[in-house]
This record gives sequence, structure tokens and C-alpha cells, in this order.
Amino acid sequence: MTSEAKNLLDPGFELTLRPMRYPDFYERYRDAIKNTWTVEEVDLHSDVADLAKLSPAEQHLIGRLVAFFATGDSIVANNLVLTLYKHINSPEARLYLSRQLFEEAVHVQFYLTLLDTYLPDPEDRAAAFDAVENIPSIREKAEFCFRWINEVEKLDRLESRADRRRFLLNLICFAACIEGLFFYGAFAYVYWFRSRGLLHGLATGTNWVFRDETMHMSFAFDVVDTVRKEEPELFDDRLQQEVTDMLAEAVEAELQFARDLCGDGLPGMNTESMRQYLECVADQRLTRLGFAPVYGSENPFSFMELQGVQELTNFFERRPSAYQVAVEGTVDLDEDF
Repeated sequence: MTSEAKNLLDPGFELTLRPMRYPDFYERYRDAIKNTWTVEEVDLHSDVADLAKLSPAEQHLIGRLVAFFATGDSIVANNLVLTLYKHINSPEARLYLSRQLFEEAVHVQFYLTLLDTYLPDPEDRAAAFDAVENIPSIREKAEFCFRWINEVEKLDRLESRADRRRFLLNLICFAACIEGLFFYGAFAYVYWFRSRGLLHGLATGTNWVFRDETMHMSFAFDVVDTVRKEEPELFDDRLQQEVTDMLAEAVEAELQFARDLCGDGLPGMNTESMRQYLECVADQRLTRLGFAPVYGSENPFSFMELQGVQELTNFFERRPSAYQVAVEGTVDLDEDF
């Protein structure tokens, strides 16, 4: 049975793919299929030798990083199933969300493999999996996520403007703050190691995760754009302030994580430089959402621009023939990182 939904967030469960109301979402699904990779293609053997070369402070950073990875994408996947699939009333969009859920599962498998490789001691692995409970800097980020999940958890239908605002804030939180800030902060640590010739297996897998996360974020922003066209009254000064405050809180939570990872600072990586990077990324997210940037910071990490990673420049504007299936690729961290 099909509904008579006229707008993307109208309650119901539209089933009809023809005529297609949102063909761009379907094209995103098709592009995602062409971007398939598997964890088995990531070779982590050289990373084991590299781990032995790291200082105790660097080993602490890696331990914390993989502990965050172990839980982060599971939280994203849960919100995708419990919230986004439930309320985005478009079969084309749900096709993409189904594909995204598969990709989140691949990411979880990749991080599980990282933990098994990097932390051979079972007790260390168990502690990493319990990071939300026993590592304060990771618990703070998880609690930030759960708060926005809880905001919409009991909504069965988006009946009112208030309901739709709550949903939009959840969607923006996961796109701009979690996938678009927390994970981008984590990627910076990975590429910092790679700039020093270390942990190439981790960097290879991260290239592919980065590519997926960029697509997830871009899809979510397309949903926001669509809702803005259909229901512009939702995008008022109040929403802008709420999103700006949300991103500021996310930056601070990620900075707490940086303090935990970096301690007094490492060569080329410290809390202050991470602050500038996160502020720069936060401004980019605000700008993409059509809101005013607030920080004015520039990217301090030259290694993010010197990785020889130009293959995905203007990734979403390229022809489908430019995609490769299960081939090691690179990512453009110089633009919209």
C-alpha cells in the first residue's frame, strides 16, 4: 500500500519507485554500489612491525583511536535503522540507507580486525570494546550521540513542525558532528601516522572508510536540502542557532578526546593544532548547511594536503565510469575535509 506523501518527511511508508520522486537519491545508491570494498583486501601485516616502533605515547594514541572506532560506527548504524529509515519517506532514499547500513557493517568488521591485530592481549581488546563505559573521553562522545538519538527515539510519526525539527537535528548531528567531525578528527590521526611512513594498512582501510563516510554525509546533506526546499519554514534562526551550538559542543567533545590521545603533544600533532583543524571542519559543515561559519580557523595539518590523494577530487561530480570496484583508491583531503 502506498501513501500519498507529498514531502520527504510526511508520515507514511511510500513503496512506489515509479514515477521516481527523488531520482538523485537513487543515483547515490547506484554510485555506492560501485564503491564496494571488503576488509579482506586490507593488508595489516606491515602495521604489526610499525606498532613496535611507536613510542609509549603513540601506542596510547593508537589504542584510544581503535577503541573509539570499535563503537563509533555501531552507534551510527543503530541511528540509521531506528531513526533515518523510519522517517525519510522515499523508497529511493531507503535504498541508499540500506546500502549505507551494509557499509557501516563493513566498517565495524574493519575495526574489529584492527583490534584483533593491534591488541593481541584479550584483556586489552575487552577494555577497548568497553570504551564507552571505561574511557571518559569516548564516553563523552557517546553520550553526545545518545542524547540526539533519545530526542527522536519515541517519535513514531513526524506529525508536527516540532517533530520534524527534532528529526532534522538528529540527522544533522549524525552527518555533521559524528560522521563529519568525530570521524574526520580520527582520520587526521591516521594520516599523521601515514605521513611518517607508518601504519599503511590502517591508512589504506581508512581511505575506503573515508570515501564511504563522505558519501554518507553528502547524502544526508542532500536530504536536508530537499527538506529545506519543501518546508523552508523549518530553517529559521532558531534552527541555525541550535545547529551552531550542537557543532560547538561536538568540537569540545572531540577536543577532550584529543587531550586524551595527545597528552602534552607529539611531533606534528597536539591538542591546539587539532582544535584549529576541528574548527575549520566545523565551519565547513555549517557552510554546507547554509549557515554562517563561526570560527574562521584554517587547516593546520600540512600532511592532510600532501598525501598525494587527488583521485577523489570533486568525487560526487564525476561520471560513474570514474569509480572502481574494490580497487585501492585515494581521497582528497584538501577540499571539504
